[in-house]
Amino acid sequence: MAPGDEHTGAHSAPGLWALLDRIARDCWPALLRGDAGVASEGVMREAEGRGIDYLFKLRLTKNVKRLIERAFSRGGWSDAGQGWQGKAETLRLVGWSRQRRVIVLRRRLKKDSMVASARDEADQLRLSFPEIDEDAAVHEYAVLVTSLDAEVLTIAQLYRDRADCENVFDELKNQWGWGGFTTHDLKRCRLAARMVALVYNWWNIFVRLAEPDKHLEAITSRPLLLAGIAERTRHGRQTTLRIASTHGRAGWAQRVLTGVARFLRRLIDAAEQLTADQRWARILAHAVRSWLKGRRLRAPPRLMTPA
Repeated sequence: MAPGDEHTGAHSAPGLWALLDRIARDCWPALLRGDAGVASEGVMREAEGRGIDYLFKLRLTKNVKRLIERAFSRGGWSDAGQGWQGKAETLRLVGWSRQRRVIVLRRRLKKDSMVASARDEADQLRLSFPEIDEDAAVHEYAVLVTSLDAEVLTIAQLYRDRADCENVFDELKNQWGWGGFTTHDLKRCRLAARMVALVYNWWNIFVRLAEPDKHLEAITSRPLLLAGIAERTRHGRQTTLRIASTHGRAGWAQRVLTGVARFLRRLIDAAEQLTADQRWARILAHAVRSWLKGRRLRAPPRLMTPA
């Protein structure tokens, strides 16, 4: 977390490079994706120097628009999925140290109008820069810069998939209150943000233990797995806990929570033979079992404390 006047990609990039320097090379990301805010020469040059592939969206500057006009006149478009067409070009903007591969994407608008309604530049693959072809159809455009050699369809889909990653931050802000605190004390803001992120991670690991095949957002998973009325009874030396739920999926919740309890009980039985790291690794492996598909989870290295 940085001060409020440090919110661009140029301010966040140093933290990313510092993080990569603290972890093993085989734990680095395979691809960096971002919008126009991080598509700078400094970020791309740093990624290229480190051998990390990137995929960024470019702003529609004057030179980028010229590239679109040239691509439009030459034809040769191929299918890019979800109604988009694309073609590969090369481009070197002012301030860039070298030519780079770019993917020009276009999509025919549903309503053939001369002017597309202006939209936020940050909206994924939505631009207010229309062109008209020989059939008087209006298109909207997006231009991506990448170090990948993949085909146009693959790159376009990779960029669309970026929205799934950003949904996590939307969930953190709107369902966990990550953006609901403001103070002039940066240390307090960072402490509150880290506590929210920690609880968010714990809850999602717990929910993955119950439902490994998909992500359940807090707005649905919390009332489903937390809301209930419990009654405790004691008879002799036994304590019985009865939980009643009025949720429509109470039967499903009962089954998955019983499964989680059974797994944790087995883990407790084996706790004496396992170290804390081994117990944690087993919990993580069980939570992401649908991704592992029978493979063994390799425990990630511990991050060194930043200087």
